[in-house]
Amino acid sequence: MGRPARGAEPKPRTPRSPEARRRQRDILDIAMDTFAARGYNNASLAEIAERAGLTQAGVLHYFRSKALLLTSVLELRDRTDIEQLGAERPQGLAFLRHLVDTARRNAEREGIVRLYAVLSAESVTDDHPAQTYFRDRYTGLRDFVTDALVESCGLSGADRGRARDAANAVIAVMDGLQVQWLLDPGSVDMAASTDLVITSLLATLAPDRFTGRDG
Repeated sequence: MGRPARGAEPKPRTPRSPEARRRQRDILDIAMDTFAARGYNNASLAEIAERAGLTQAGVLHYFRSKALLLTSVLELRDRTDIEQLGAERPQGLAFLRHLVDTARRNAEREGIVRLYAVLSAESVTDDHPAQTYFRDRYTGLRDFVTDALVESCGLSGADRGRARDAANAVIAVMDGLQVQWLLDPGSVDMAASTDLVITSLLATLAPDRFTGRDG
């Protein structure tokens, strides 16, 4: 989910040569690993620069600030998700199935899951540069899941509040499963648990449509 335009928000430099573009992507990959391992506050530009074989000034040549580097890492994560989603966002039950597929795919990309888990938790602290990003991301995802539940269950406008409560539960389960999986991957099947919760919520919201489905 993208964030609203903020006018004067700085952007990374656009490298012209293939070598410079490759170097910029290398910095992003290293920063992603570093932020995932240490969080934003404990990660240092010095460490990222050293791993990239650059000086801190060299990293700042591409990204201007540590906060902009973080934003660029998160936007890279979003682009990866959008590419996997395809040209159009699925609707209704197809979107809910997409959430289960995402949970299954996440079990194969520990680095991105760790990055999200660490930074989303850290973003609740005062003045964290990713706070707006995660607030907007949750708002957008909440709306998408709510719309999917309303369409899947044939709910009226009066029931949208219940669908929104269910959407919050789905998001909370998916985020909580990521933390459990990172700590003990052998004990957590994120896709199976996500599917179970979504199936149960569908049966609760629209028993006439979904009663009798196996969880």
